Amino acid sequence: MTASTAMPRRTAARAAERLDRDRQAAPQVYERMRELIVSLALPPGSPLSRAALAEQFGVSSTPIRDALMRLDKEGLVEVFPQYATVVSKIDVGLAQQAHFLRQALELEIVRILALAPDATLVIDLNRIIAMQQQFAKAGDFPRFMAMDTEFHEKLYDAADKRGLWDLIRSRSGHIDRLRRLHLPTLGKAQAIVRDHKLIAKAIATGQPDEAQKHLRAHLSGTLRDLDKIRTGYPEYLSD
Repeated sequence: MTASTAMPRRTAARAAERLDRDRQAAPQVYERMRELIVSLALPPGSPLSRAALAEQFGVSSTPIRDALMRLDKEGLVEVFPQYATVVSKIDVGLAQQAHFLRQALELEIVRILALAPDATLVIDLNRIIAMQQQFAKAGDFPRFMAMDTEFHEKLYDAADKRGLWDLIRSRSGHIDRLRRLHLPTLGKAQAIVRDHKLIAKAIATGQPDEAQKHLRAHLSGTLRDLDKIRTGYPEYLSD
């Protein structure tokens, strides 16, 4: 199985729309490159030409260098000085560590939220879930994943733990790519929606133990199927 059979392929050139000239270029390049890598539009092993990226984004080499340095720090690219830069393989060990960290934090977060239910949060969560259902039905996995990210980000914001969300995101590139490989599996998107509904309901009804139970099951789904993912995409993973 290849990535192209599992999801729409987008080239960096198509995704690199004009940058906002009122903002610094490097952070924008970083965000767009990270999106391409995590979505697997740029799959593991893809070579990255700094000159080509500079042309595509319409910037000098400096923002490209800075963005690649940030991606290198997150382990999403490998930089070989004077030789090449490539998108890194998915490091299973780093994915497992990120999962451990995220689960530990989110179990406490959903408990906090369920102990003091907030109607506005529940409305926001249900809005996100409704959009996920639409994207799942349309097979629009990139937008589905964007809504998945928004669902969890909303939990951190509601618990006043924004800094922890930023920490998780900086560590999540490998586990997020595993999840992206797993998403096209039959029934996976529907299972994610179901889990989100159960988590939101437990928060809304003030049931912290239920919220934690459903969150634990939700976050563990991809790693439970790690062997299947490895079989389907052996060239993308490393131990």
